[in-house]
Amino acid sequence: MKKLKITSIVFMLALLSLPCALSAAPQGTLRVALSAMPNAIDLPMSSERNAHNVSWQIYDPLVWTNESGKSVPALAESWTVSDDGTAYTFKLRKDVVFHNGEPFNADAVVFSWKRGTGTKMQWKDKWTMAESVEKIDEYTVKISTKGPNPLMLRMLSEYWAMVPPKYHAEVGENGFQKHPVGTGPFVFKKWKKGDRIIFEANPKYWQTGLPKVKTLIFRPIPESATRVAAIKTGEIDIVTRLSAEEAASLKGASNVRLITYHADRVYYIAFNNMTSGKGKPTENPLVRQAMNYAVDVDAIIKALLNGHGKPIAGFITSENWGFDKNNKPFGYDPEKAKKLLAEAGFPNGFEIDFAAPIGAYTNFEQVCEAIQGYLEAVGIKANLDLMESGKYWNMESKKELPPLFGDSWSEATGESLPRLKGALGGKKASYSAWSDPKIDALLEKIGTTIDDDARAKLYVEIQAYMKENPPFIYLYQPATFEAANPKVKNYKPRAAENYYLKGTSIE
Repeated sequence: MKKLKITSIVFMLALLSLPCALSAAPQGTLRVALSAMPNAIDLPMSSERNAHNVSWQIYDPLVWTNESGKSVPALAESWTVSDDGTAYTFKLRKDVVFHNGEPFNADAVVFSWKRGTGTKMQWKDKWTMAESVEKIDEYTVKISTKGPNPLMLRMLSEYWAMVPPKYHAEVGENGFQKHPVGTGPFVFKKWKKGDRIIFEANPKYWQTGLPKVKTLIFRPIPESATRVAAIKTGEIDIVTRLSAEEAASLKGASNVRLITYHADRVYYIAFNNMTSGKGKPTENPLVRQAMNYAVDVDAIIKALLNGHGKPIAGFITSENWGFDKNNKPFGYDPEKAKKLLAEAGFPNGFEIDFAAPIGAYTNFEQVCEAIQGYLEAVGIKANLDLMESGKYWNMESKKELPPLFGDSWSEATGESLPRLKGALGGKKASYSAWSDPKIDALLEKIGTTIDDDARAKLYVEIQAYMKENPPFIYLYQPATFEAANPKVKNYKPRAAENYYLKGTSIE
């Protein structure tokens, strides 16, 4: 009797521990809707965000950019950077295998780079940032660049997916496109074109406890109304890229949790000091400050974006590395605007030409019309020309737009340097109409400063300068909308509308 009692206790303890043991294994099926059909699920060939998001679930990079914007170890457990910032030496993990059982090592890194630089690869430029990739030993590689590049680690994180050389040699490029293999948390199983892409949890994934779901299914559903219906009925667990109206229609639905965040995109009115703006009042920084104070950005967000956005203080968003939280938006102060105009020598205002594209961005024509009205209220007559977008961007690339023009700029790297260079790069940048020696010098310094903390301080410096000498009327950062079933846990989309699902679970 005593022996039976002890056995029963042991059995009961085993039962109590069973749920904990089971919870460690991947469970359930997660179904994600895509707003467009992926052209490929191989990262160097993924042409847009949907394909990119699907692809990343089956691969790993050498380094990872975490949610705080820091570069942290991934397939490389550590690295060093040369004093001149042109050589990165990576120590690779020794416990990683590809989905087909092939070992991950230095040969795989060298092969992946050579493949990524191929002429047919859509993201070739992200791989040619490296001048060479050299095997030092089986688990050490050296990546060299032509010059110091502070975004190199971010590019590795965003674009450099590792692939198995032996498997690729066996199946060829076409075979690999049909059945890609990586080291990532999910293993590719099937692609039913036009219907669904099916992944299964990687049982040999190097990160303990990941992934959380057993089966991951992506379903391309281009029609937004169909995506909305699918989340309502429980047919899909996550939908992205909803409009504000579609998100509002889902409020109160019992099996829907709305997700809102600010996309890493800025809207602005640019000042042109390179061509049409030469000799205009906008060359005076006090005038440019006045024009910022003249525009009620909060009212525009409320009236034209249904409140779904936030004013910006510059081109570095709160999601970007080096953002200065003390750098506040100008705010609406028409009286201050008038005083600054008078101080600059324009007490009665002035007349100036203004352009914006048609149909390029949600309600942007109306936004520019509102700005026209705000400027007129402080004495500035802005002659607004709403242009067909193709013509507009052609003129912008040739620097032929008027002294004022409206546009928007997004960024996916988590750092604002590409956006700053693109909009403020003078003659070197196709879509820039602004040139400032101080900004040029700061961008040059930022672009050659490898140390993250030192670069962050430079970003703070350029933000302060661009507040005193604004190259733009700073407008807003828009909100984006997604929806998920409440059963979905730990789903964390990023500001660039990208997501990684290895830590996401479903009850």
